[in-house]
Amino acid sequence: MADTSQTIDYGGMMHDAMRGLIARILRQVAREGLPGEHHFFISFDTHHPGVEIADWLRDRYPDDMTIVLQHWFDGLEVEDDKFSVTLNFGDSPEPLIIPFDALRTFVDPSVEFGLRFEERQLPANDIDDLDPDEEVEEAPFAELPSEDDAPRGDAEIVSLDKFRK
Repeated sequence: MADTSQTIDYGGMMHDAMRGLIARILRQVAREGLPGEHHFFISFDTHHPGVEIADWLRDRYPDDMTIVLQHWFDGLEVEDDKFSVTLNFGDSPEPLIIPFDALRTFVDPSVEFGLRFEERQLPANDIDDLDPDEEVEEAPFAELPSEDDAPRGDAEIVSLDKFRK
């Protein structure tokens, strides 16, 4: 008989898949460089375990930091759970090590692509607090206009929390 106290952690799985996508993108950039006008804004939690940045950067960005991979970066290396890169801060090259779990946003404004990672509000196995009679809002993508009708605008950040109960 199946254990009904467990649930499928769709949100966690989606976040893992999105982190895997970012790792794949960064591996390609490490091998081939940035194609065309592509560039990335990557924000991360500076206090997340495994984040390695200079003390003066952590002092300047005590909660989160956004880096830009565009014109100058060096030594981009990607592992399964983190990436490292050297960036120039006021003519001072600084190495950074950023675990994928520390990411908050990843945006490529050249193609209006963005991902947002939000902290989980509910542990994966904690279904006791869920109300089965609670109405669930219809998924936001159900009402998207067709491509022809959609206005072009700034990059859209996708938040998975909208899809969680």
